[in-house]
Amino acid sequence: MCPDKQRKIEFIYYLEVTSMAERRVGTVSRGIRCPIIRQGDDLSKIVTESVIEAAKSEGFELRDRDVISMTESIVARAQGNYCSVNDIATDVKNKLGGETVGVIFPILSRNRFAICLKGIAMGCKKIVLMLSYPSDEVGNQLVPLDLIDAAGVNPYSDVLSLEKYRELFGYIKHEFTGVDYVEYYGDLIKETGCEVEIVFANQAKAILNYTKNVINCDIHTRARTKKILLANGAEKVFGLDEIMNAPVNGSGCNERYGLLGSNKATEDQVKLFPRECKDLVLKIQENILKETGKHVEVMVYGDGAFKDPQGKIWELADPVVSPAFTDGLIGTPNELKLKYLADNDYANLSGEELKKAISESIKAKDADLKGKMASEGTTPRQLTDLIGSLCDLTSGSGDKGTPVVLVQGYFDNYTNA
Repeated sequence: MCPDKQRKIEFIYYLEVTSMAERRVGTVSRGIRCPIIRQGDDLSKIVTESVIEAAKSEGFELRDRDVISMTESIVARAQGNYCSVNDIATDVKNKLGGETVGVIFPILSRNRFAICLKGIAMGCKKIVLMLSYPSDEVGNQLVPLDLIDAAGVNPYSDVLSLEKYRELFGYIKHEFTGVDYVEYYGDLIKETGCEVEIVFANQAKAILNYTKNVINCDIHTRARTKKILLANGAEKVFGLDEIMNAPVNGSGCNERYGLLGSNKATEDQVKLFPRECKDLVLKIQENILKETGKHVEVMVYGDGAFKDPQGKIWELADPVVSPAFTDGLIGTPNELKLKYLADNDYANLSGEELKKAISESIKAKDADLKGKMASEGTTPRQLTDLIGSLCDLTSGSGDKGTPVVLVQGYFDNYTNA
């Protein structure tokens, strides 16, 4: 037999054996490279083609229930959802009167908030900036807790002036950015020609000793903060979600989230969180079904929801992880804890017997395991929050060039071949 024919026979045999073997890989997350997205681009076409071309290039196949995710950034860019600092200034002045305004509980971010603060300051004569301490809402630290303890300060009740803050703590720079955000935000406001006073407090109503007109900039606690302010005598209160929630001079906007979820685009322009995009995810789902015959799920994702143990930063600066997703991503995981079964129900089994028993338990599990001991320790979070966090870590926030992420095998379990 000639060597070429022998190799061909051996290869066919390899494929047959491999196809009968159990699968050794579970969930796989792939960053998909795409063209640079510009306003007006057909994102449904670009994402569909990029995923299919990646599959051909890398030699993998799409499967039913794969998840195609795209960053909120490319969605907003394709929509052209931008506004300028002048637009923000106009909106703030129209809504709050243009005099003294309290700006409370902002996150400490050059990318996320500084550009918004510039626009807010341009629409006011004076800002009373009230910073939460020892850290902001998402964990960026102003002051280490040890210094708070040593100073005998109670952050739950004590209100500090800028002078008192400097006396107690001096100038502290952020561990990762090297920025003293107190100084940075103060200088930024003054550069617009707006007067500034900085105080430190964690009780929302403390701002009412300075002004009755307030923009509360917290993200996930905004409804409670607004309620407290109005109950204690505030006259005008707007959350960031209520600034740029309608077009100003033909600008972009976000009807639901306003400035929440926005990012700096240029020194004078803000990219807003994407507007309604359910039609987009449904269109991509339809495209993939038409091109491949596979029914995939599709979502848009922003920040993942996780905490960095070193910097103490909780990543979620967007109002939600996913502003749009197909219906197959509604709900939470319904999983059994394998180590619980191995250590309890089947502690006397091993090897193939153990594998078979666990597999049968998975196949027979209830449709809703909520409250069941065998599911204790599984992750009780929304599917979109879990998958979005995985995608955010996969795509990164720098120069990887992979704003689309394909997740395969997420809905598989130990029994899937």
